[in-house]
Amino acid sequence: MSEGLASRLEPIALSSEATVVAEFETDPAEATRYQSEAELETELIRMLREQAYEYLPITSEADLVANLRTQLEALNHVTFTDAEWTRFFTEKISGEKDGIVEKTLRIQEDHVQLLKRDDGSSKNITLLDKIRVHNNRLQVINQYEVPGAPGSGTGGRPQRANRYDVTILVNGLPLVHVELKRRGVDIREAFNQINRYQRDSFWSGSGLFEYIQLFVISNGTLTKYYSNTTRAQHLDERVRAKHGRKTSNSFEFTSWWADSTNRPITDLVGFTKTFFAKHSLLNVLTKYCVLTADRMMLVMRPYQIVATERILNRIETSTNLKQFGTLAAGGYVWHTTGSGKTLTSFKTAQLASRLGDVGKVLFVVDRKDLDYQTMREYDRFEKGAANSNSSTAVLRKQLEDPSARIIITTIQKLSTFVAKNTDHAIYGGHVVIIFDECHRSQFGDMHAAITKAFKRYHLFGFTGTPIFAANAGAGGNPTLRTTAQAFGDKLHTYTIVDAISDKNVLPFRIDYVNTVKVGAVVDKQVAAIDTEKALLDPARVRMVTQYVLDHFDQKTRRNQTYALENRRVAGFNALFATASIEAAKIYYNAFVRLQEDVPEAKRLKVGLIFSYAANEAEVETAAGLLGEEEFETHDLEASSRDFLEDAIQDYNDMFGTSFDTSAEKFQNYYKDLSLRMKNREIDLVIVVNMFLTGFDATTMNTLWLDKNLRAHGLIQAYSRTNRILNSVKTYGNIVSFRDLEEETNDAIALFGNEDAAGIVLLKPYGEYFDEYAKKVTELRERFPLGVQIVGERAQKDFIAVFGALLRLRNILLSFDDFAGNQILSDRDLQDYQSIYLDLHQSFRRMDTAERESINDDVVFEIELIKQVEINVDYILMLVEQHRATKGDGGDREIKATISRAIDSSPSLRNKKDLIEEFVDRLSVDEDVADEWRAYVATKRDAELERIITEENLKPDQTRSFIDAAFRDGQVRTTGTAITTILPPVSRFAKGSNHGAKKQTVIDKLTAFFDRFFDLG
Repeated sequence: MSEGLASRLEPIALSSEATVVAEFETDPAEATRYQSEAELETELIRMLREQAYEYLPITSEADLVANLRTQLEALNHVTFTDAEWTRFFTEKISGEKDGIVEKTLRIQEDHVQLLKRDDGSSKNITLLDKIRVHNNRLQVINQYEVPGAPGSGTGGRPQRANRYDVTILVNGLPLVHVELKRRGVDIREAFNQINRYQRDSFWSGSGLFEYIQLFVISNGTLTKYYSNTTRAQHLDERVRAKHGRKTSNSFEFTSWWADSTNRPITDLVGFTKTFFAKHSLLNVLTKYCVLTADRMMLVMRPYQIVATERILNRIETSTNLKQFGTLAAGGYVWHTTGSGKTLTSFKTAQLASRLGDVGKVLFVVDRKDLDYQTMREYDRFEKGAANSNSSTAVLRKQLEDPSARIIITTIQKLSTFVAKNTDHAIYGGHVVIIFDECHRSQFGDMHAAITKAFKRYHLFGFTGTPIFAANAGAGGNPTLRTTAQAFGDKLHTYTIVDAISDKNVLPFRIDYVNTVKVGAVVDKQVAAIDTEKALLDPARVRMVTQYVLDHFDQKTRRNQTYALENRRVAGFNALFATASIEAAKIYYNAFVRLQEDVPEAKRLKVGLIFSYAANEAEVETAAGLLGEEEFETHDLEASSRDFLEDAIQDYNDMFGTSFDTSAEKFQNYYKDLSLRMKNREIDLVIVVNMFLTGFDATTMNTLWLDKNLRAHGLIQAYSRTNRILNSVKTYGNIVSFRDLEEETNDAIALFGNEDAAGIVLLKPYGEYFDEYAKKVTELRERFPLGVQIVGERAQKDFIAVFGALLRLRNILLSFDDFAGNQILSDRDLQDYQSIYLDLHQSFRRMDTAERESINDDVVFEIELIKQVEINVDYILMLVEQHRATKGDGGDREIKATISRAIDSSPSLRNKKDLIEEFVDRLSVDEDVADEWRAYVATKRDAELERIITEENLKPDQTRSFIDAAFRDGQVRTTGTAITTILPPVSRFAKGSNHGAKKQTVIDKLTAFFDRFFDLG
């Protein structure tokens, strides 16, 4: 059998210990056996006893405590004396001052308690065996009775008599409670009854029922489960338990159990056979509950558990088969946006770090703000579980620290580490690498560098919007275009259709509003800049803005109130997404103008945020990606930065803050704005790309859209609105002022189809080669080397022809047949690349007014040139040849080759003078590599000294700043480090140009860094 075929075989059976059943079919006959609540209860107990649960006729606390003692003695192979048991029970179990939170903490994180023996010795007593789960004993009781008592409840209220339906004891502790209602009764009645028990009696006596971790509610037909504390921030109705503690139950966060195909198992018979299977229930209790940093317990949903176990299974099986470093050792999980990927990835990382000889789990993210958000989410789940890092030096230290088992880093930082540490010991270690939101950014050179460096690794990706054949772009490595090609098999799928059906996210309500007819403007057929000019006509902008103001209260449900963080708020808030920074500025002004005559108390609080996004138009039109806006506001053109500064000052006036566009303060503005969105303190935020990915605010329910979106970018943006909050928020509103109906239908169809094709199929080699040969012929005939290309039209034609040739060449490089058949020589390719790069530079320098003529019909394939880029090692090899032939006339040819190679490289062009000077001064005797290193060091020091002198910088601080930049792989333009190197100038002094000075220094140091970073 071929290796390729073997790696594609699917398992024919999965472990019987899988927590979630593979596929479940309901038996219709079984579902008709019972009807009344009493019969329902009897049937449930019968089925549990058939599954080897022991039934106990316990109805009083004395019996419950006596049984607990017996069970703990059996589990721990110990016999308590009466004094020991009384002491242990009073101090370690019942806890006079303990409530739900403390008892949950004991089960989840502190399940081994210390017993002080009568003889003074100590012994560990396990409450729940989390290693060997079948050592735990399951028992079932029913109709447990709590007697009423006057004045013993919270605040002196009477304790009400209650009788509980069915409770499951684990080692004698009540950890699961089932509340039943007869068929035909709303399941919410069972939910509300449990809320009453928490308020009235679970705390009574010794408070053992506060140990309950999971609740199950059923009316026979419908059955759901949930944790003892759903999320406090989503609380619709607060109730108080013993000692005034808040519990936080919200029906919106109850969950269906399901099989691995995401088919809900709703009938109580099916639920009991699957969820209450002993290994399933014990796995959920011991592995798949997560206690957050703020002491709220989350229980994972079945699709999250399946994904986690499939990854763990893939790690173990591929390790046994020694498939390290192959696609067969990894895979990806497609769980739709908003379905809780962070919780799943955290639990996966946590459990993977405990497997066999796995040394490290690297959790890799792509964006700085997502890095911050992911770190915060991880820290919520378990303090200290993840170690974020700010530089490659810190990353290196953590990789070398055996106690740092789970590490969060950015893909850029990891890539820099790999480039600077070519033979680090970590590459030979057993490593699991998990990519969060594995979009296209992971498919390029950085992906290749990381997977080439590590040897014994497993690579996994989580994504809500995978790249399929249907939404893959044309550029890049043709064998790495889709998520499946980059990460391997799809291990589990939970689509947006599944999530909406399960009510784990809200459905979308989409309105298409055509406020102004814009004539014959069709986005796909008219140059983008012309279209945007038409769509930003002042009359249209005014009507769109007025429409938002007129319908805002209706769409955001301002007539409904609910509890949020101990206060009552009315309705929700919204984003307004624009197509460009220019559009965002125009709309912000329109909202200000149209609200001038509105009383201040009734005005919408409107915020604005945008930053620089490189290649924004190209990125957005390519494959549905949203441009990655970073925090580098200094890259904004002056007028846009000034406008943003004024808008932030409006924000400061509104909220009493003091932010601006300087590096650190802008990041803090972003965080403060995020928080005010989540707390419903601001009404509307105007954005370009920021907040459209990787940002969650459950209080947001509406996206106003004057922007073209498609494919995964569309789903990502829409999904900002559909996070579950409470019973008031019933769907996510999309109000689009563009005709995106076709794009929306296509995107939902694609991401709702779990069978979407994951591989881009290549055509036969011959078809690509014939097309390539035609392009080479056209290039040589129309644009012969040595003949200047005159006129903008001819230059654009050359860009189109050579760009098409590059794309075809890139595909052909993946075929073995192409070796030796490239037609175009390396020298000719370099010369054409030089011309191409020169045109790229000249077009980039065109100002905004001229951009209209080239915006849509000139696309530069710079990334494809970088894939075959000349590097310093190649240049030094040519230099070695040059020295060997120096003086015999042949060196002139080699010098020309060196010059040609430099001109054809995007990253070496700004180093040309350095390299040529080195070639001219090269001595006969010295080792080329040693002499190069010494030469670069001398030139680097000299150029840095010149910058220090010219800008009057602090010498020692500047050198330290640059050393850190070379260590980290980037110049830090944010934070306080940059300000420490500037000369002492008061930013508040009259006529101060502190900001301009700082920008000049940043520009010079960045250029210096780019010039010397990859020269050794």
